[in-house]
Amino acid sequence: MSRIGKEFMERTRFQYLGRSDQSLGYPQPSLQSGGKGDYPIVDLPEPGKIPVDMTDIRKAIERRTSVRSYSQKSLSLAELSYLLWCTQGVKEVAGGSATFRTVPSAGARHALETYILVNNVEGLEKGLYHFLAIGHKLEKVNTDVHIASRVRAACLNQSFVETSAVTFIWSAVAYRMKWRYGERGYRYMHLDAGHVCQNLYLSAGSIECGVCAIAAFQDEEINGVLGIDGEEEFVIYVATVGKK
Repeated sequence: MSRIGKEFMERTRFQYLGRSDQSLGYPQPSLQSGGKGDYPIVDLPEPGKIPVDMTDIRKAIERRTSVRSYSQKSLSLAELSYLLWCTQGVKEVAGGSATFRTVPSAGARHALETYILVNNVEGLEKGLYHFLAIGHKLEKVNTDVHIASRVRAACLNQSFVETSAVTFIWSAVAYRMKWRYGERGYRYMHLDAGHVCQNLYLSAGSIECGVCAIAAFQDEEINGVLGIDGEEEFVIYVATVGKK
C-alpha cells in the first residue's frame, strides 16, 4: 500500500527544516510572474469603488455552499475586479521584498499566481488571462477558441468549468516559498490556496454569485494548458464562479 502522503508529512516536519536559501544569501525570487510585455494588458476597475451587498460575516459563512449550476447572466468587469482583489489583492508592497495582501501567506511569501478562464464577463474577450496582482491588471494569455474545452478536459470534463462566468486557476511558484522554508514550503503553498479559495466563496456571495472549488484535475494537462512546467510552477487549485 502506498505511503506517499504519510512520507510527505513526515519528511516535511519542522524538525527537518534546514538552512534556507534566504539564510544562505541567495537572491530573492520575484514577487510576481508575468507583466513583462509579452501579452496585452487589460486595466481593471478600482475594487474599492465597487458596490457590494453588506451581508454580515456570520450570514456569509452560514450561507457558504458549493454551487455548480449558474445562470446565463454575465459577470461585470467591476465584479471580476472585486473578486480578484478579495482573493489576491495587494494592499502594500513592502520595499520590494514582500507584499501584504487580502489573504494570509506564510512569511508574506505569496507563492500563488491567479489565472482565469473567462467564459462570460462583460467587456472581456473569452479566453485565458493572468492576474497581475501588483498593479491590479490582467494580461491576456490565450484566446484560442478551444481554450475553454481544454481547461474543461483537464478538469475531468466537469461541465461547469465551461458554463461558469469565470473559472479561477491558481498556480504555485514553488521557489518563492521554498526560498525561505525549503521543502516544508510545499505545505504552506497548499494552506495558502485554502485561504484564497475561502475568500472567493465569501466575496462571491456578496455579488450574488456561487462558487465551486475543484481539486480533481489532471496535473500534466492543466499545467500544459497554462504553459507552465509543472515543477517550478504548477496548478494547485481551481474554482468556478457564476451568477446564481
